[in-house]
Amino acid sequence: MCLFSFCVYDRSHMKSVVLPPSLKTLLPSQMHDLCTGAFYKRNERLFLTGGKPEWMFYVIAGEVTLERTGLQGEPVVLQRTRLGFVSEASLKVAKYHCDGLAITDSNVIKVPAKELAAALDRDPEFASRWISMLNAEVKRLRLHCERLSMKSLKDRVLHLINTEGKNGKYQVNTGLKSLAGELGVTHEALYRTLAALEKTKTIRREEGLLALTH
Repeated sequence: MCLFSFCVYDRSHMKSVVLPPSLKTLLPSQMHDLCTGAFYKRNERLFLTGGKPEWMFYVIAGEVTLERTGLQGEPVVLQRTRLGFVSEASLKVAKYHCDGLAITDSNVIKVPAKELAAALDRDPEFASRWISMLNAEVKRLRLHCERLSMKSLKDRVLHLINTEGKNGKYQVNTGLKSLAGELGVTHEALYRTLAALEKTKTIRREEGLLALTH
């Protein structure tokens, strides 16, 4: 049984999808029926380095990272996605240059890469929407880089809530350990900082949320 409302099973037991509004608006109408849904368990790979990109993956629930192996064998996170496309740069390349990893149970929509690339070539309006989507992702990544350049973890936390939260509230979907990795610190350091921010009534912690108090 699918865990998320966007997925349903058809008679052949494949996962068909009702596209979320953001993806339905982005894609040309003729591509809607080509999309399928998939569920990935925590620590399951969506794709592997060196594989041929046959699908573009749109995350609708959970969290997916792009990872490479570092010089000492450690995983290096290149991108983290909770909602939207992951591995956009792989659309017109011969092989993936990283792994796609579900770091929590995740539900995605798979869009066929070949058909997507062809639609971009023939449909200027779709190409314009795609470029706008990529620009938004570049802006998000720049904010992420700006955040990591801050020396104070307190400043990183407040920057995250202000730039990626909504109405002063940031949804913590995958736990504080995952958030610590995104902020580039140990989870112990993050716990101490959140406790200090709560003590000064700068933030409050709710169920799955970090919220500004003013």
